[in-house]
Amino acid sequence: MTIVQSAHRLVIKVGSSLVTNEGRGLDHHALARWAEEIAELARQGKEVVLVSSGAVAEGVARLGWSEKPSAVHEKQAAAAVGQMGLCQAYESAFRQHGLKTAQVLLTHDDMADRTRYLNARSTLLTLLSFGVIPIINENDTVVTAEIKFGDNDTLGALVTNLIEGDALIILTDQKGLYTADPRSNPDAQFVNQAIAGMPELEAMAGGAGSSVGTGGMYTKIVAAKRAARSGAATVIASGREPQVLTRLAAGEPIGTLLISHTTPLAAKKQWIVDHLQIHGRVHVDEGARRAMLDKGSSLLPIGVTEIVGDFPRGEIVRIVGPDGLEFARGIANYPSKDAKRILRQPTGQIEATLGYIDEPELVHRDNLVLL
Repeated sequence: MTIVQSAHRLVIKVGSSLVTNEGRGLDHHALARWAEEIAELARQGKEVVLVSSGAVAEGVARLGWSEKPSAVHEKQAAAAVGQMGLCQAYESAFRQHGLKTAQVLLTHDDMADRTRYLNARSTLLTLLSFGVIPIINENDTVVTAEIKFGDNDTLGALVTNLIEGDALIILTDQKGLYTADPRSNPDAQFVNQAIAGMPELEAMAGGAGSSVGTGGMYTKIVAAKRAARSGAATVIASGREPQVLTRLAAGEPIGTLLISHTTPLAAKKQWIVDHLQIHGRVHVDEGARRAMLDKGSSLLPIGVTEIVGDFPRGEIVRIVGPDGLEFARGIANYPSKDAKRILRQPTGQIEATLGYIDEPELVHRDNLVLL
């Protein structure tokens, strides 16, 4: 039995080039085909969340533009126009099979704020319990460069972690992962299966995406690595393969399977590690680094050598060793302005230095994730 066959909760991501037939407008035939296959998965008792690109590309087509604009406000306008067509098309396609759909638009802020994160999780799980197919996209009409997910491969992985999905299926315009670009290297070998997060996979996947979408194979490999943190496997397969979803669910090996060999992170720690934009950086000495890595210790102020960035109490910070490499991240118990005053200080000096003490640690081990 394959991972997809045994999976109860699936996240399926489809890219812009598939949804919009290489940017020519929504491919209603493809959407209808995926809806039919997802309906069959639902009849098998599987819960499915669909992450769909295509709003900007559909908006560009509807507005009659010859290419995707570069100006942010024009992209956002295109997304607003295209989102209407995307929702209508999916609603119509799934209605043919007696399934209801729901639109969920997310930004990174929804994932970064703990309360909004939990609300998004509750909403999605409630929709799934009602037998509804949530259709998720990034909220391109309001998002800015500073708070973008960047691509829907990343969004698909974050949603997989959010709802504790068993598997992420990324449908693309490629067969899967090769050891090199098969378009330029005739010796490229197809990768049937590998372990998500292997460093050599990122080297294999170098290169940009299509002119229609924002991601390439590299973003899919990174997404698989991220999804693996919650124990989910990832399949990268061609969305043009006939009956690709139902065949995967039947146990047929299609595309590239990237399996997780990591222990699933607890929900709170998964939220910590999933942050994409982090503004604070805490540098520590080798003693502190070894204590956290080897003993599972909290981070005490005495082991901190430098505080970089401006952050409030409760913000996620990167924790960097003497070699300059990030090895952990966690929730700061003190704002940066106070953290700078107590670095290299023993715990007993915190109150004398600041005039108050919230916690004896800068980052408690319960709020700390090793990378």
